[in-house]
Amino acid sequence: MISWKKAVSGVAGLATLGAVLSGPAVAQSASDWTISYNFAVTSDYVFRGVSQSAENPTIQAGADIGYKIFYVGVWGSGVDFGKTATNKDIAWGEIDIYAGIKPVVGPVTFDFGVIYYTYPNNHSGPELNYVELKAGASGTIWRDGTLSGTIFWSPDYTGETGNVWTFEGTFAQALPKFRDITPTFSATLGYQLGDSNSYTSVIANGDDSYLYWNAGLTLGFHERFSVDFRYWDSNISDSGGFCTGKVLQCDERFVATAKVTY
Repeated sequence: MISWKKAVSGVAGLATLGAVLSGPAVAQSASDWTISYNFAVTSDYVFRGVSQSAENPTIQAGADIGYKIFYVGVWGSGVDFGKTATNKDIAWGEIDIYAGIKPVVGPVTFDFGVIYYTYPNNHSGPELNYVELKAGASGTIWRDGTLSGTIFWSPDYTGETGNVWTFEGTFAQALPKFRDITPTFSATLGYQLGDSNSYTSVIANGDDSYLYWNAGLTLGFHERFSVDFRYWDSNISDSGGFCTGKVLQCDERFVATAKVTY
C-alpha cells in the first residue's frame, strides 16, 4: 500500500510539473493547449481480458497534456501478479507513459502513438516492461454513435514473449440524457496474436492467439464524474486452471469503475 501511494504521488507530480512547464504557452494560446487529470477506483483492473489486480479493487490516476494534434500523458494503476519464491511482490504497480498525434481528415480522427508500459521495481524473472506502437482511427457513423479501430504492435511483449500484434474495435452509442445523467453504451472486441513459444505458454495457454471482449454502460454526471459497469470475458482456455488461479484471471467477470476527470 505504501509503495502504491508513492506511485500515485509520482503521477500527480508529473502532472503538476507538466502544468507548470506549459503555463506560459497556455497563456499565449490557450485554445491550442489542453490539460486534464483523472482519478479512478475500480473493482478489478482488467487489461485485454486479463485481470491485472488479482480480481481485487485498486486505484488509478493519470494526466494528459495536448498541443494542437500532439499529446503526451502518464497513467498508473495498482497491480497484483503474485509473489516470488522469496515472498516479494512480483509487481506492485504499473505506470504507462505515452505520446502521439491525432490528425483529423474529414470525419475521421487518426491516432498514431507509442506507449511504454513500466512496472517499477518488479521482481519477476522475465522483463515485464515493454513498448507498443499504435495506429488507430475513429469517427461518427450516425448521431451520437462512434466506431473506432486500433492496431498495436510490440517487438517484445511483456514477459519477453516476443513479437505481438493486438487488434481492437470499439463501438459507442450515447443514449438519451436523463436529468443530469448521460448514459453511454460501449463494447470492444479484441484479438491478440503472438509468434513465440513463450507467448503460447505464458499469455494464451497453449495457443498463439486469443479473443477478448467487453460491453457495458457508462453513466456520466455533471461532465466530470462517471460510473462504469462492464462485463469482460476472453476465449483463453482454462485448462489446468489457467484462467481461474490466484492471479491473472481471464474468465468472465463484471467490473465497476468510478472516475473523476478535471
